[in-house]
Amino acid sequence: MGNAYGFVEITGVVAAMDAVDIMGKAADVHLASWERKLGGRLVTLIIEGDVSSVKTAVDAAVARAIKKPVCHAVIANPHEEIVKMVQLSASRWRTVGDYAWRK
Repeated sequence: MGNAYGFVEITGVVAAMDAVDIMGKAADVHLASWERKLGGRLVTLIIEGDVSSVKTAVDAAVARAIKKPVCHAVIANPHEEIVKMVQLSASRWRTVGDYAWRK
Protein backbone atom coordinates (compact mmCIF):
# COMPACT_ATOMS: atom_id res chain seq x y z
CA MET A 1 0.00 0.00 0.00
CA GLY A 2 2.34 2.72 1.15
CA ASN A 3 5.93 3.31 1.99
CA ALA A 4 5.56 4.07 5.70
CA TYR A 5 4.13 2.51 8.83
CA GLY A 6 2.75 4.39 11.78
CA PHE A 7 2.53 2.82 15.21
CA VAL A 8 0.34 4.05 18.06
CA GLU A 9 0.26 2.15 21.32
CA ILE A 10 -2.61 3.08 23.61
CA THR A 11 -4.38 1.66 26.65
CA GLY A 12 -7.83 0.20 26.09
CA VAL A 13 -9.78 -1.05 23.10
CA VAL A 14 -12.20 1.90 23.12
CA ALA A 15 -9.33 4.38 23.08
CA ALA A 16 -7.74 2.38 20.26
CA MET A 17 -10.92 2.54 18.18
CA ASP A 18 -11.07 6.28 18.80
CA ALA A 19 -7.46 6.64 17.66
CA VAL A 20 -8.06 4.59 14.50
CA ASP A 21 -11.07 6.76 13.67
CA ILE A 22 -9.05 9.94 14.18
CA MET A 23 -6.18 8.66 12.02
CA GLY A 24 -8.46 7.50 9.22
CA LYS A 25 -10.22 10.86 9.10
CA ALA A 26 -7.00 12.89 9.32
CA ALA A 27 -5.20 11.37 6.35
CA ASP A 28 -5.32 8.76 3.59
CA VAL A 29 -4.06 5.80 5.63
CA HIS A 30 -5.22 2.23 6.17
CA LEU A 31 -5.13 -0.02 9.20
CA ALA A 32 -2.46 -2.61 8.44
CA SER A 33 -2.89 -4.55 11.66
CA TRP A 34 -3.35 -4.29 15.39
CA GLU A 35 -2.25 -6.24 18.41
CA ARG A 36 -3.93 -6.58 21.80
CA LYS A 37 -1.86 -7.40 24.84
CA LEU A 38 -2.77 -7.80 28.49
CA GLY A 39 -6.35 -8.73 27.63
CA GLY A 40 -6.88 -5.64 25.51
CA ARG A 41 -5.53 -3.21 28.08
CA LEU A 42 -2.69 -2.34 25.73
CA VAL A 43 -3.37 -2.03 22.01
CA THR A 44 -0.83 -1.38 19.27
CA LEU A 45 -2.28 0.07 16.06
CA ILE A 46 -0.30 -0.17 12.83
CA ILE A 47 -1.30 2.05 9.92
CA GLU A 48 0.20 2.34 6.47
CA GLY A 49 0.34 4.93 3.73
CA ASP A 50 2.71 7.48 2.28
CA VAL A 51 5.11 9.12 4.72
CA SER A 52 3.35 12.48 5.04
CA SER A 53 -0.09 10.90 5.45
CA VAL A 54 1.14 8.50 8.12
CA LYS A 55 2.87 11.31 10.01
CA THR A 56 -0.28 13.46 9.84
CA ALA A 57 -2.44 10.58 11.04
CA VAL A 58 -0.18 9.63 13.95
CA ASP A 59 0.18 13.28 15.03
CA ALA A 60 -3.61 13.65 14.97
CA ALA A 61 -4.11 10.58 17.17
CA VAL A 62 -1.47 11.77 19.62
CA ALA A 63 -3.09 15.19 19.85
CA ARG A 64 -6.77 14.23 19.92
CA ALA A 65 -7.27 10.64 21.14
CA ILE A 66 -9.42 10.22 24.26
CA LYS A 67 -6.37 8.79 26.02
CA LYS A 68 -2.78 9.84 25.60
CA PRO A 69 -0.90 7.13 23.67
CA VAL A 70 1.75 5.23 25.60
CA CYS A 71 4.11 5.63 22.65
CA HIS A 72 4.08 6.25 18.91
CA ALA A 73 6.41 6.10 15.93
CA VAL A 74 6.55 6.60 12.18
CA ILE A 75 8.85 4.41 10.10
CA ALA A 76 9.47 5.61 6.57
CA ASN A 77 10.67 3.03 4.05
CA PRO A 78 10.61 0.20 6.60
CA HIS A 79 13.24 -2.51 6.49
CA GLU A 80 12.04 -5.80 5.01
CA GLU A 81 12.10 -7.43 8.46
CA ILE A 82 9.64 -4.81 9.76
CA VAL A 83 7.40 -5.48 6.75
CA LYS A 84 7.52 -9.22 7.55
CA MET A 85 6.54 -8.55 11.17
CA VAL A 86 3.57 -6.43 10.12
CA GLN A 87 2.51 -9.02 7.56
CA LEU A 88 2.68 -11.75 10.22
CA SER A 89 0.52 -9.67 12.53
CA ALA A 90 -1.93 -9.00 9.70
CA SER A 91 -2.10 -12.69 8.78
CA ARG A 92 -3.30 -13.52 12.29
CA TRP A 93 -6.02 -10.93 11.83
CA ARG A 94 -7.12 -12.33 8.51
CA THR A 95 -7.83 -15.69 10.10
CA VAL A 96 -9.96 -14.03 12.79
CA GLY A 97 -11.98 -11.62 10.70
CA ASP A 98 -11.79 -11.69 6.92
CA TYR A 99 -14.32 -8.86 6.80
CA ALA A 100 -11.65 -6.41 7.96
CA TRP A 101 -9.49 -7.10 4.91
CA ARG A 102 -11.99 -6.77 2.09
CA LYS A 103 -11.29 -3.81 -0.11
